[in-house]
Amino acid sequence: MSSSRSNHISRRDFLKSVSAIGALGAISPSLLMSGAAYAAANGEVLTGSHWGAFRAEVKDGRWVGVKPWEGDPHPSHQLKGVMDSVYSASRIKYPMVRRAFLEKGPGAAVEERGAGDFVRVSWDKALDLVANELKRVNKTYGPEGVYAGSYGWKSSGKLHNCQSLLRRALNVGLNGGFVNSTGDYSTAASQVIMPHVMGTLEVYEQQTVWPVVVEHTDTLVFWGADPVKTNQISWTVADHDTYTYLQEFKDTGKKVICIDPFKTETAKFFNAEWIPIRPHTDTALMLGVAHTLYVEGKHDADFLDEYTFGFDKFLPYLMGETDGTPKSAEWAANICEVPAEQIKSLANLFTEGRTMLASGWSIQRQHHGEQSHWMLVTLASMLGQIGLPGGGFGLSYHYSCGGCPSATSPILPGITDGGQAVEGAAWLSNAGAANIPVSRVVEMLENPGGDFDFNGKRAKYPNAKLAYWVGGNPFAHHQDRNRMIKAWQKLETVVVQDFQWTATARFADIVLPATSSYERNDIEHIGDYSLKAILAMKKVIDPVFEARNDYDIFADIAERLGNREAFTEGKSELEWIQSFYSEAEKQGQAQQMDVPDFESFWKEGVAVFPISDEAKQFVRYGDYREDPLLEPLGTPTGKIEIYSKNIEKMNYDDCPPHPTWMEPIERLNGPGAKYPLHINSSHPNDRLHSQLCGTVLRESYAVAGREPCVINPQDAAARGIKDGDVVRVFNDRGQVLAGAIISEDTRPGVIRLYEGGWYNPVEGGKPGSLDAYGDVNCLTPGLGTSKLAQGNCGHTGLADVEKFTGTLPEVTVFDAPKGA
Repeated sequence: MSSSRSNHISRRDFLKSVSAIGALGAISPSLLMSGAAYAAANGEVLTGSHWGAFRAEVKDGRWVGVKPWEGDPHPSHQLKGVMDSVYSASRIKYPMVRRAFLEKGPGAAVEERGAGDFVRVSWDKALDLVANELKRVNKTYGPEGVYAGSYGWKSSGKLHNCQSLLRRALNVGLNGGFVNSTGDYSTAASQVIMPHVMGTLEVYEQQTVWPVVVEHTDTLVFWGADPVKTNQISWTVADHDTYTYLQEFKDTGKKVICIDPFKTETAKFFNAEWIPIRPHTDTALMLGVAHTLYVEGKHDADFLDEYTFGFDKFLPYLMGETDGTPKSAEWAANICEVPAEQIKSLANLFTEGRTMLASGWSIQRQHHGEQSHWMLVTLASMLGQIGLPGGGFGLSYHYSCGGCPSATSPILPGITDGGQAVEGAAWLSNAGAANIPVSRVVEMLENPGGDFDFNGKRAKYPNAKLAYWVGGNPFAHHQDRNRMIKAWQKLETVVVQDFQWTATARFADIVLPATSSYERNDIEHIGDYSLKAILAMKKVIDPVFEARNDYDIFADIAERLGNREAFTEGKSELEWIQSFYSEAEKQGQAQQMDVPDFESFWKEGVAVFPISDEAKQFVRYGDYREDPLLEPLGTPTGKIEIYSKNIEKMNYDDCPPHPTWMEPIERLNGPGAKYPLHINSSHPNDRLHSQLCGTVLRESYAVAGREPCVINPQDAAARGIKDGDVVRVFNDRGQVLAGAIISEDTRPGVIRLYEGGWYNPVEGGKPGSLDAYGDVNCLTPGLGTSKLAQGNCGHTGLADVEKFTGTLPEVTVFDAPKGA
């Protein structure tokens, strides 16, 4: 079995290759041929999105239909929402300014954000306001006054990466005078702990590929992962190739286990063994399995000795010698509510054949979330199958079709932030005068000048007075909404650039209407991991109302800041696109790939690349297992670090130097639990986080016009709640309304309320107001996972639920606000 990396392209390798690319190629006049940049008045247009490539039908200049690209093996049902988003009632039509801000200036009536009405202004007026505010804040407060750590699932495309464009404009216009962010909400705990343990980010790396898993894995464990649901979307353009392999594995009839408080779509698809673990106790369950392996002598001592460091330092904790508590199956059962005998049987099953532990990211988006993936790696190390075909662990099988074999294809560069290549994710950008962990924005606003710890370093929070947000929706993805509203009032100016009236846009002072992906041209890969094609993301229709594309908006802002030429480098939209493609052509020539010329590519719309037999045999860590001396890991010891001396030196009280069970601030039936139900805030099935929430897709899942709340029959009966009732979900942090779905898909004691529901306060701008629609982050705590990673804890949180008997407030968030 080959473990060659010749066709393996990780996200990190992808980003590194971009930064290594030299000067952009010359622009061919053929690009500027008549009609190349224009939308079709009638006919079909091939383009793409996070939900996949598709053909848009245009009639009389209006988008009227959508059908999947014929190369998509499993199209997402969400494509109809993609089309509807362009024409939805929540579309931002014109540049808008909050009335109090326009009349009284920065900092006026900040308590009215989210409630005050807006005034339409011209583009020139809006851009002048933005540029003048950037200059004023920079001059008054210095380089730490502007927060441009904008974050979120910006649209696909190498040019219209609005977050990179924002930082590019500020780099050339303010000489880098802004505050940036590092990390992400998805994987913050793991992307910090994994480099200490495995020497790499791990969470965005290629997995042992699916053909190998189908052939060699005997037991496939999805631990807090639901790939059947979440692989509908991708960071680039979704390829959906995972679904073919999922079916192939299902057809083998081999064992699938799903460890999750909720019976997932994946569990249903495989008819898997469902282990309904008590939420937030995954580390305890892993420790119980590990203890069983050790006491029964079924651990791989040779692997631990040759390929890992520090098991001998971890063992006294596992056996209870350091704290008097052996981490036995019985101990674990008391915490995680999985019977001790079942825990022991898991230990036996995992050693009977090849076992792949495929974890999701939910188990690290919890208080002390660093411990769960660290312990998962430790458990996989004890099984001794890391680097063997079909064995070990994986952290990305549920994300962007991870594990799909990589094609022999060139790598497209993307627009940079003015010096550093940041295509792929904002979390790798180090631009700016200062950086904060991305999910600590509220602490920054609450405590300017205060100290914070992060991965062995101590820094101070900057004094940000202006926030510029593009391509994201923090009033959906950030935790503890009411605390955030109070902190947001400390900003003097908020600029939001988007194409829909999200909750974040409603809490802005200046709102700029951007185009959707389908009203501009771009270029992108199909398949984050497969990279199986390059797609011309052609403009479907001309911009609606007064929307403008992000590149042009920031070029005009850069001009007002005195440096348009440095921003544009003299290139138009299509000239940039061809320059990216020309680099792919150069790589093709150098590596003897068959890459069509740009004119042919743009005419055809897509260039598909082959997947070699070698790529279909890739085994993660196969090279390391074959020769750990010549292929060491990027850790200090070159080995898997079960014990980290670097973390030991940090001396954090909330992140010990080896994986450890640590009580979270709150958990179901945990010590001092104030509320009786755990909130499962998983990713939705019918949108991408908060994207497409304001579309026709909502009709398929909303209950009584609100977000659905799944409740176990026992919990519902105890509260007199019936299917379809409107319920109030509440705790000390907030309160939301939702529509009840009574189902045994959730275990007793757990309610599910999807993340991404748009925040709709009954009293706009007032902290603590009842949310009429169902934003789960009104209920979740806003604290860091630990001093090490400072990740978010979106899956930590208890609440209660009751039938709502008052007068139902209207859901208004999907219409434009007053004045707009």
